[in-house]
Amino acid sequence: MQSLPVFMGYLPLGIAFGILFSKLHLAWYFGILSAILIFTGAGQFLLISLLAIHAGFFQIAIASFLLNIRHMFYSLAITDEIKNFGIGKYYILFGLTDETFAVLKTNKETLKLTPKEMEKSYLYITFFDHIYWVLGCGIGIFLGEQLGFQPKGVEFALTALFSVLTLALLRNSTNKIPFYIALALGVIGLIVFPSDEFLILSMVCGILILLFFRRWIGSGKAMRNPPPQA
Repeated sequence: MQSLPVFMGYLPLGIAFGILFSKLHLAWYFGILSAILIFTGAGQFLLISLLAIHAGFFQIAIASFLLNIRHMFYSLAITDEIKNFGIGKYYILFGLTDETFAVLKTNKETLKLTPKEMEKSYLYITFFDHIYWVLGCGIGIFLGEQLGFQPKGVEFALTALFSVLTLALLRNSTNKIPFYIALALGVIGLIVFPSDEFLILSMVCGILILLFFRRWIGSGKAMRNPPPQA
């Protein structure tokens, strides 16, 4: 049930990817393999665009790295939480998409789980989100090759999904200062930063703010949870 919102977003978005992939006239199993081994929605859509213009491997590698560099910070954010997990922690890090990260952090804030229960929860959520994406991509490839469907407008499902997950995490978080910082950066970035570099520049600014003002930001939680009086 915890991953059901992701299912509602990944299925239509995966279908959109599969339909677009079918237009490349490549073997269907390459699309399935990309869903299994790459497992990054934005990265796979970028891959389609680059393959369509016959980009080289180096161009694809650099573009993919820049687009998906944010996942490195997701991994750093949960390292302390999963460091004592078993071998499954490596799969959790591999499958740490934007939406999976949001669900995991929301669960950590709302559910009181033992370390063993948390390990199972993290692993199952990551696994089912992966399955949803592969399923959606497979359906999309079939529809594109056999029925000639067009995916216009379906890609908005990911934006809607992440907005819902972000609001849920905001509501359940005890420290809302990082959200306000991100909101301010987003608004300012849309005005100041070039559209092609908006994501990376916003992330760099956010990291610098979190580093230089980490004590003040951390105090937001402390103020809401004062130590008990003797």
